[in-house]
Amino acid sequence: MKKNSILSAALLTFGTLGAQAGGILTNTNQNAAFLRNFAQEGQITLTSLYANPAGNAFLSPGWHLSLNSQTAIQQRNINTTFPLFALNTETPGQATHEFKGKALAPVIPSFTLSHNWDRWSLSAHFALVGGGGKCEFDKGLGSFEALYASTIAQSLPGTVNAMVQQTVTQQLMEAGLPQAQAQGIAATGTYNSRMTGYDLDAYMKGRSYYFGLQLGGAYKIKDNLSAYIGIRGVYATCNYNGYVQDISANYAYSYNVPAIPGAFPGAEGQGTGTADLNDNSLALNCDQTGFGITPIFGLDWEVNKQWNLAIKYEAPTRMSLKNDSQMNHFAQAQAADPTSPLAQFKDGEKVREDIPAILAVGAEYRPIETVRLDASVKTYFDKSARKYGSKEEQLDHNTWDFCFGAEYDCTKLLTVSASWQHTLYGMSDAYMNDLSFNLSSHSLGLGIRLHPSKYFNVDLGYMHTFYGDRTVTTPTAIGNKVDAYSRKNDVVGIGFNLYF
Repeated sequence: MKKNSILSAALLTFGTLGAQAGGILTNTNQNAAFLRNFAQEGQITLTSLYANPAGNAFLSPGWHLSLNSQTAIQQRNINTTFPLFALNTETPGQATHEFKGKALAPVIPSFTLSHNWDRWSLSAHFALVGGGGKCEFDKGLGSFEALYASTIAQSLPGTVNAMVQQTVTQQLMEAGLPQAQAQGIAATGTYNSRMTGYDLDAYMKGRSYYFGLQLGGAYKIKDNLSAYIGIRGVYATCNYNGYVQDISANYAYSYNVPAIPGAFPGAEGQGTGTADLNDNSLALNCDQTGFGITPIFGLDWEVNKQWNLAIKYEAPTRMSLKNDSQMNHFAQAQAADPTSPLAQFKDGEKVREDIPAILAVGAEYRPIETVRLDASVKTYFDKSARKYGSKEEQLDHNTWDFCFGAEYDCTKLLTVSASWQHTLYGMSDAYMNDLSFNLSSHSLGLGIRLHPSKYFNVDLGYMHTFYGDRTVTTPTAIGNKVDAYSRKNDVVGIGFNLYF
C-alpha cells in the first residue's frame, strides 16, 4: 500500500467546534439574553455590552453584574457516497455511509461587570468568543475512509501481482530451473488481481475553546452620544485526536504463464487472500494553544426617546496556534515532509488561524414604553482573515448576519421576547469539508426576563437553528465522492443580572 498522508486530509478540516451563532470562527451567543433576542446591537442594557459596548455609558450610576451559563447540543451529519464503500466488509454492498458527529458544550460560562459614574463607564466581559465544545466522530470521517479505500484499491494489485509472480518463480526453482531462467519464465506471465473488500477502524475527536476577556471604557461625548474603546485578549486551546488502525484488505488474483517449448509446459491458477496493512496505521494527538488581541471601537446615539442607533467595529485578531503533538511513526514520517498536509500538525509548528474583523450596526425603536423592536446587521471579514494554507482564498464572500427581535413588558415582573436571525456564509464547494463545515441558516430565539426586584432580574433563553442542507461532489480517480451535509443545533441558557 502506498504510504500517502491520508488522515491529514481530514485533520485539515478541523476548525472551531461547538455550537456558535455568528461567523466561521466567532461566537456571538455571549449570554442568555442573546438567546431570547439576537438583535442586541441597538440595545442599552448590561447584557448587550458585547454587541453595543458604547451604550453602556447610558446605564445608571453604580455597579452592574451579569452571570450566565449556556448549554449547547449540536449534531453534524455527513452522508458520504463513494463507489468503494460497497467493499467495506462491515457494510457490504452499501456505497453510502453515514458519519455522525456529536458536539456537546454542557457549560458555556460568561460574565459582564460594569461600573458607571458621571459620564464614564468602565467594564469587563468574559466569554467563549469561539468554539465552546467537543465533537466526536466514532466512525471517523468519509474523507479519510474514501482516501484509504482508494489507496488500497490502486496500490494493492501491484503488490499482489508481484507476490504471485514471486511464488511462480519459487515453484519453477523448486522444479529444478536456475533462478535466472525461472524469473524469466515467470515474467512472461499475465497477472491480475483486485481488492474485494477492506476493513479499518477509524476515529476522530476535536475540542476547541477560544476564551475572551474584554476590558474597556465608554464615555458620554454628549448627553445622547457616547463612544467606546476597548481590547479583548483571546486565549485559544484546541485538541485534535484521530487514528486509523486495524487495516486489512481482501483480494482475488489469477495468473497465466504461457508454455515455453522444451523449457516449461505452462501454468495457470487463481486464488484469494488477505493483506495485513497495519504498517500504514496512523495516530495523531495534537494540542494547540495561541493568544491574540482584538481592538474594539463603538458609538451609540440616542436619537430621541423612540430611537437608538449604534455601531461597533472589531479589528482582526492575529492568532498563531503552536502545536504540541504526539504522532506514531507513520504520521511523523508524513509530517516531516513540508509539502504534506500533515506538516501543520508537526510538533512545535505554528498554525495561522486569524479571527476576522467584524462590523455591526444596530437600531432599537420603542413605539410605546413597554415595547422594543430591534434590528441589526453584521458582516465578518472572513476573506481577509489569514488561515493555514491560505484557505480564506477559497471563500466566495464574507459572512453576513441579519437579526430582528421584539420585546414586550407584559407586567412589571415579566418581559417576553422573540427574535430571528439569518446567517449567510460564503463557503465555496472547495472550502467545505467534513469537520468544519458551516451551513447558511435561520435561527429562532425565544425567552423571558423575570424582574423580582429593581436590583435583580433573570434571563431564560432558547435558540434553535434551522440549517439548509448542502451537497458537494468531488471527482476522484475512482469515481465521484458525494457529501451531503446537515446540522442540528439547540442552545438553552440562564442569566442572573444584578444592579447595586
